[in-house]
Amino acid sequence: MKTVEIKKGIYWVGVVDWNIRTFHGHTYTTKRGSTYNAYLIIDEKVTLVDSVYGPFAGELIERIREIVPVEKIDHIVVNHIEMDHSGALPELMKLCPKAKLFGTAKCKEGLSKMYYPEGGGTSGWDFQVVKTGDKLKLGKRTLTFIEAPMIHWPDSMFTYCAEEELLFPNDAFGQHYATSERFDDETDQCALMDETAKYYANILWPFSGMISRKIDEILKMSISIKMIAPSHGVIWRNDPMKIINSYISWTKNETKPKAVVVYETMYGSTAMMAMKIVEGLVDGGVEVKLFDIAISDKSEVNNQMLDAKAYIFGSSTHDNDMLSTIAGFLEFLKGLKPKNRIGAAFGSCGWAGGAIPALEQMMKEIGIEQVLPSISVKYVPDENELKKCCEMGAELAKKITGKA
Repeated sequence: MKTVEIKKGIYWVGVVDWNIRTFHGHTYTTKRGSTYNAYLIIDEKVTLVDSVYGPFAGELIERIREIVPVEKIDHIVVNHIEMDHSGALPELMKLCPKAKLFGTAKCKEGLSKMYYPEGGGTSGWDFQVVKTGDKLKLGKRTLTFIEAPMIHWPDSMFTYCAEEELLFPNDAFGQHYATSERFDDETDQCALMDETAKYYANILWPFSGMISRKIDEILKMSISIKMIAPSHGVIWRNDPMKIINSYISWTKNETKPKAVVVYETMYGSTAMMAMKIVEGLVDGGVEVKLFDIAISDKSEVNNQMLDAKAYIFGSSTHDNDMLSTIAGFLEFLKGLKPKNRIGAAFGSCGWAGGAIPALEQMMKEIGIEQVLPSISVKYVPDENELKKCCEMGAELAKKITGKA
């Protein structure tokens, strides 16, 4: 794949990872692959914004050489040190050892620990620490740095080029989405927004408060943004405010009349209950997504939860507790910190129904408001108990739609 000129004299020189299927230690599935984006600015000072994952260093260097000798790079902006964006730096710096690096204080600290360049720490690399508002003159263009800690690591920052009205936000506004196209208007919009929402739900959701404040800060700066070039996925050039407005909605935990039912079952009784709850929800006019968590992609479940008003959890009882897979899923969900959700619990047991109290406690810890009493059945649900499950779904639908 060749380089792509995204603005006059500014080139995408990243790589497409078509085959990656998991990310962040297998907690995130990437069924559509991913990209590691890097951008080369040709000016009086040749500047590279971000790098790529280490195994792809050769491809990055090859693409840079299509435009300019690597040795000509004067500056490297490191918006984020995570290895999928900085892994190629050691190989790159061997070819342009005089290049000056720019990043936050936390960036310098992290690179020192991660790569130990010659001379110890980052002393072998010329590194300048930057803060919000600091500028770097390249010639006819100027870069402005904006610290963005915890979006999504402490070292993160954005880089803005006023002359091109171009924002390089690294991991913000990105997607794990491998395509032969580089721009949003060239791609399947449904797939694009699905992957963008999934990315936010699984990576950035816990930091919604900080993201909201950062977006407010940037909007108050009254800077014009006509293009957003993230470090994963495609570049937003058609309507950058589309993704900014989506982020604003997600940071506010805004929802729609939708329920996600997640359960784990041993011999099918809890699954029977789940189906009846779904029936009641659907009859009540609510969009529903149903998942057996033991066989479902957890990152896809989180994606569906991002805009859902209600979460309903079910489990069979085992050793006086909920089953292990849903327990692990709920622990992960707790870390995502969803807010303003309602929910309910259900489950089956043989004798002692320990799963229900465990589910209720976990919902409380997550911050989900339990709006209906839980339903527990012994052994196999009878016709009357299944009717109660359907009625639970119908009552939840009223609360979700505000018709209660």
